[in-house]
Amino acid sequence: MAGTSRRDDGDKKLLAAVQAALAAEHAAVYGYGVVGGRIREDRRAEARTAYDAHRSRRDGLRRTVRDLGGEPEPSAGAYALPFPVPDSAAAARLAADIEDRVAGVYSDLVRASEGARRRGAADALREAAVRAVRWRGGSVAFPGLAERSAAPQASATPKA
Repeated sequence: MAGTSRRDDGDKKLLAAVQAALAAEHAAVYGYGVVGGRIREDRRAEARTAYDAHRSRRDGLRRTVRDLGGEPEPSAGAYALPFPVPDSAAAARLAADIEDRVAGVYSDLVRASEGARRRGAADALREAAVRAVRWRGGSVAFPGLAERSAAPQASATPKA
C-alpha cells in the first residue's frame, strides 16, 4: 500500500505541474496578443509564430490534463501585465518575460514527469529559452530556473 500512496502523490504532483504549465500557456497566449498589438512591423511575424506555438502547447496541455483524469483550468478573462507596454521596445521585453515565465513552469514539469512527457516538457523549455534569447537579444545562465538566473521571475497573475 505504501507504493500506491507514493504513486498517487506523484500523479498529483504531475497533474499540478501540467495544470501550472497550462495556466502559463493561457497567460502567454494573452500576453502575445498584447505583444502583437505593440511590436514593430518587422517583428510581427515572430510574435505570430510564438503566439501560434503557445496556442498549440496550450491545446496539448488541455488534452494531457484530461488524460491524467483532471479538468483543465480555464483561462482568465484578462491577465495583469508585469509592466506597462506602450511601445515596441516594451512589447519585446514583455515577450522575453513571457518566455522566461513559461520556461520556469516547464522546468517544474520536467522535474515532475518521466519518459515522453519529460522529453516534451524539456522541448518546451528549450523553445521558450530560445525565444526569450531572440526577444531579449541575450541569454540568461539557467533558463527556467529562477533561483539560478540573475533576475527571479514571478508567476503570471490573473487579473479579475
